[in-house]
Amino acid sequence: MHHKEMLPQFAKGHASITAKNMGIGLSIFAMGLFKKAVIADGIAGYANTAFVTVDTGGTLDFFAAWAGALAYTFQLYFDFSGYSDMAIGLARMFGIVLPLNFYSPYKAVNISEFWRRWHMTLSRFLRDYLYIALGGNRNGNFNRYRNLFLTMVLGGIWHGAGWNFLIWGVLHGSYLMVFHGWRNLCPTLHASKHIVAMGLAWLVTFLAAVVSWVFFRATTFDGAVTMLKGMVGQYGVSIPQGIWSRLGPAITSVFDAVGITAISAGSSAFVSVWVWNASLLVAVLVLPNTQDMFSRSNGSLSNLSFNKHDAFWPGHKWVSRFTWQPTTGWALWMAVLFVAGVMTLSQVSEFLYFQF
Repeated sequence: MHHKEMLPQFAKGHASITAKNMGIGLSIFAMGLFKKAVIADGIAGYANTAFVTVDTGGTLDFFAAWAGALAYTFQLYFDFSGYSDMAIGLARMFGIVLPLNFYSPYKAVNISEFWRRWHMTLSRFLRDYLYIALGGNRNGNFNRYRNLFLTMVLGGIWHGAGWNFLIWGVLHGSYLMVFHGWRNLCPTLHASKHIVAMGLAWLVTFLAAVVSWVFFRATTFDGAVTMLKGMVGQYGVSIPQGIWSRLGPAITSVFDAVGITAISAGSSAFVSVWVWNASLLVAVLVLPNTQDMFSRSNGSLSNLSFNKHDAFWPGHKWVSRFTWQPTTGWALWMAVLFVAGVMTLSQVSEFLYFQF
């Protein structure tokens, strides 16, 4: 956080415990706790199992690799977003309004917008104290692309002095250069707001982010490469025998023809992880985020509210009125989320960003 956002609030005596601040703060905190303890920790086991396998020399087939990569993609978001909500909620209980840190990054249709929505306080720091310090977008496109690349590489090293973090930074620096080059070379296609174009742009952006998270999560370079090989089907494509036997000969014969095989792995775990991934994908694409829900209550220092700029948001009109109100009904919903979060705290639960 920047001092210019925080010190004036203390100087003006904003810090105070009131019924309004406590109601808003507790509600935001409850949502953050639910994100972390129920959602992020709930899917963490699937991500951990997959990455431990590849980091210890094992291999994963197509579906298992993608299940693990997607599980970590959602775990990281809900873990860190939940942590940020809890911090914002705690501060608000005492009358302090903190800056927004996440704004639905998995709705972004380009990598530049992704970084405007992901870990926004860090993105702002990198922009102000690295990108601009290096020269920003002054002196032509070549210097701009170089500065973008160097900023993201340094941002990767900031997370840890390891090859995987460096590669993660290199990937995002390369993504940003490719995006800005695409925008300059094909301005008409880039500006298209057609639903198909927006959907395709979202898919490319999301998959690029998933690939980068593989290096961010894997503890070894070989493990990350093994995971990516599994994601492109190098170790085969298979489904559990329990599911295979229920598909019928017509479908299984087609699967045989294209190289999909049956394995003895448990079908319940297979179904469970994909239900998790599918449900969370719908959640991050369709549902409003905490900032949207509390925008009428000054939930953060940001004025963003159901913003669709450079975002793929199916069902936007259906959820645009879903905002928090100081009512009994909302209090009950927040109480349910809070209790659910507390009840899952039966074991040690670390925030993923604790290591940074």
